[in-house]
Amino acid sequence: MSKASARRRANDQPALLDTDLEHLPAELRWREWMGRVEAVIFAASEPVPRDVLARVVGKSCNLDLVIDDIRAELAGRPYELVSVAGGWQHRTKKAFADVIRGAFGTAAGQGAGSKELSQSEALVLMCIAYFQPITRGELSSFFGKEVSRDLIGVLRTQDLIASGPRSPQPGAPYTYVTTKNFLSQFGFDTLRQLPDFEALEDSGLLSKEKLLAGDIPTLAAGEDIADDEAQSAEIVDEG
Repeated sequence: MSKASARRRANDQPALLDTDLEHLPAELRWREWMGRVEAVIFAASEPVPRDVLARVVGKSCNLDLVIDDIRAELAGRPYELVSVAGGWQHRTKKAFADVIRGAFGTAAGQGAGSKELSQSEALVLMCIAYFQPITRGELSSFFGKEVSRDLIGVLRTQDLIASGPRSPQPGAPYTYVTTKNFLSQFGFDTLRQLPDFEALEDSGLLSKEKLLAGDIPTLAAGEDIADDEAQSAEIVDEG
């Protein structure tokens, strides 16, 4: 390699980012950190985790306080900064959901490739969320009727569920678990934020009987769960 080529390669390297900003007064330093954090979040298409934000601020920067200050400045805006799926993301406020739907035909934050879930899809997704990891056979036992591969496929296509660890049951069928996108779509930071199932039952808002009242699509005659779960590896590849 020639000296000229070596110099060009060296010049192509990005300059080291000054994160500590010690040359700035404390107030200006804080404003710069706020601007950097919000810029990174604004530029991202997915929730930005803490470790990514930490790359653009100094070691002495308290990210939680920076986020709080950004949120305070957005108080009068139609969008806000929310903690979701293990990171932070700009979201349109719920009060403007009808406006967004009127303009684009979809709810705020709903991608072009996603669609509203049917009642049966939502019921199965809720069951997976609360009882994961869970097999399709266990889902079918819970509802007392077969849960179809097509229904599972819809949830997989929308990246709301994914294959989990194999079950210790005979045949080692795959289980299903919710995804990071599930948390993002429903505004949860972690699964711990799911409403307590027993509390919902005690309050009368939810019960197994209400879940079972859903119209869950059945498999075509002649198909059974054992055969379907034996083919689950192929389903994973196709999903």
